[in-house]
Amino acid sequence: MKTITESTQALHEELVDQFGSAILGSEIQCEDQRVIVIDPKQSFEVLSWLKDSEVYQYDLLIDVTAVDYGAKKGVQVVYQLWSVNYKQLLRVKCPFPGPDLEISSVVELWGCANWLEREVFDLFGVHFSGHPDLRRILMPKNYSEGHPLRKDFPLRGRFSREKQTEIALDQSYEDYYRPEQLRDSLGPQKED
Repeated sequence: MKTITESTQALHEELVDQFGSAILGSEIQCEDQRVIVIDPKQSFEVLSWLKDSEVYQYDLLIDVTAVDYGAKKGVQVVYQLWSVNYKQLLRVKCPFPGPDLEISSVVELWGCANWLEREVFDLFGVHFSGHPDLRRILMPKNYSEGHPLRKDFPLRGRFSREKQTEIALDQSYEDYYRPEQLRDSLGPQKED
């Protein structure tokens, strides 16, 4: 049986054979966490191969998230994959070299990526091309201050407290509730 180091190295070599320079590196973190670093431009192809490969079968997407390391290292999209067959965990990191934060959506591969990608879009500003419904999921749809989990996002928001209050008071409750929710909250209505 291969050690985790040997199996990670074997996976890395096989990925390099398949995708060449799209594979940027591999490592083991925390003694048993396999990590593969790939080019975001070819993320869909690599992730599709990892899912469909007979040898690895990373068929379960556990999580999609992002990490902002600040101005020097930038943003990374991170996928957590699990092979149900082989009981193996794999973390796939996609570092963005510059300010262009665009990556292919994997909703086509794993339906559960839908809301996960929307969360990353909402909080980090990463655009998932090909996503069927890319819109805010946690912040209000008319939120204009940016993406709150980015390092360049001020702790108190982008606007002054006065401007934030003004924006909040100008918001319509119809932006947050469906008509039937508003009607139901009023209780039974008397008819004249």
